[in-house]
Amino acid sequence: MPKNAKVTVRYGPYESCGLVEHRTFRLEGLQAALRQHGHQCVLEETGDWNTVELVVNGERVFTCSIKQLEFGGDGELDPLCQEAVIAVENAY
Repeated sequence: MPKNAKVTVRYGPYESCGLVEHRTFRLEGLQAALRQHGHQCVLEETGDWNTVELVVNGERVFTCSIKQLEFGGDGELDPLCQEAVIAVENAY
């Protein structure tokens, strides 16, 4: 995949402190890791609870639970962020 791939990050709401809302705090590390590798991130809210999907060229290349991602950070120490970057790099 070229370095300048457009990655759509589809994310659903999750429960925190008794409220179910779309939040991007857990996506910060993922976005940072993708940008560090030269990719452009576009966030898109979905109705699927606790879900994160990465879409490249219309194809879903990675999915996980948003609660498995580390809160905040730069994504360097989060193994799921590294796994997501590899999935984007291997997309065609």
